[in-house]
Amino acid sequence: MTALALDALGEPAVPFPGYSRGRIDDEVVNPALYATGEIEAVFTKLRHEPTIKLMRPRGYRPFYSIVKHADILEIEKRNDIFVNGLRTYLSPIEGEEKVKAMTGDTHLFRTLVDLDDPVHMKLRALTQGFFMPPNLKKLEARVAALAKEHVDHMASLGGKCDFVKEVALWYPLRVLMMIMGIGREDENFLMKMTQEIFGPGDPDVARETANKSDGTGATGGEDGSVDLFKTAMQLFEYFGKITVNRRANPTDDLCSVIANGKIDGQPIGDREAMSYYIIVATAGHDTTSSTASGGLLELIKNPAEMKKLKDNPALMSNAVEEMIRWVTPVKHFMRTATEDFTIRGTTIKKGEGLTLHYPSGNRDEEVFEDADVFKADRQVAKQVAFGHGVHLCLGMHLARMEIKALFNELLPRLESIELDGEPRNTVANFVSGLKTLPVRYKLK
Repeated sequence: MTALALDALGEPAVPFPGYSRGRIDDEVVNPALYATGEIEAVFTKLRHEPTIKLMRPRGYRPFYSIVKHADILEIEKRNDIFVNGLRTYLSPIEGEEKVKAMTGDTHLFRTLVDLDDPVHMKLRALTQGFFMPPNLKKLEARVAALAKEHVDHMASLGGKCDFVKEVALWYPLRVLMMIMGIGREDENFLMKMTQEIFGPGDPDVARETANKSDGTGATGGEDGSVDLFKTAMQLFEYFGKITVNRRANPTDDLCSVIANGKIDGQPIGDREAMSYYIIVATAGHDTTSSTASGGLLELIKNPAEMKKLKDNPALMSNAVEEMIRWVTPVKHFMRTATEDFTIRGTTIKKGEGLTLHYPSGNRDEEVFEDADVFKADRQVAKQVAFGHGVHLCLGMHLARMEIKALFNELLPRLESIELDGEPRNTVANFVSGLKTLPVRYKLK
């Protein structure tokens, strides 16, 4: 639960004691390799293994690495056998024990991704209609207006900016705050919370936390690192006040839907409500931000693909899906077997854990031709970035709509664009993407 250690040069050092570079069990959990992109070579090697490999990273409980597209789909479909609730994310044993001591179970939150049926489906049903295309259609004009606002802001910056920090981070956050009914006066707080939840091991996030003095509240541990428990407590307090307000004064926003939700005729539990707000406000933010910035980077690196889109805007839906496949911002989720199950010649025994590596599934050579090539016009119906089965991402339609609206606004106005420095990724093995994308450009 603490930040990744830094070496003398300020770069990420080893992620845990006893880590061995070159030992694939350790590398598959190493956040630094996700930041450098070296994890792709690790996944390629694993995809060519004849059987599914049992990983024993130092400091972690063992798990099987599921890296093939077909295997990910098979596991996701079998939610009757493979459950989320026992183990949802890769976490060192020390972190798991700390969470268990505090909450009594293996989760800091009780979100949709942490729960299994029947509770999972009952909670999901509370907001599912809100995120379906017919309802989102009503929000289309407001999302497009926000996209225009952020491209206008980009145009005002004199032809030079960090696209992540000036556009990609703020645009999806403000979309989410709009649908949740939260005013912009709270956006700095929510931005800080989001970054801490998904990047507690990133050195820049740790430094930001240690140096914070803007009134949003200290969430650093004694060593200056991000303390996720303090972050969680601040979020619980913040959303607790919103719950009281929306129960007294309900509106048509998403916070009101959650605050007044009922399960089996009873009001939703406080921990479940707080967790619901948190996953909407955080998971829907960083994932969309990472996809938009990662997609723009690929268009910059591949001018012919950029030209395809500018010449034929009808390809935008294809391009958005390819951006999602390419970036795959959620790097994994975990499952635990509730009975013995054989897959690809390997028997996973009752009680054993496994990790679904989505970036690997989205680079599977058996499914995607030229999988390591970005193609704006690719037909990508089979990408697994949103998961599959009962845990299919609830906000996937909103994410697609946001990204499409942003690029529909940006590309027709973009006369030229190029890198103006080195892009850098967050140091994280769960949700990660670009944290800086310096660009120089001309906008109409």
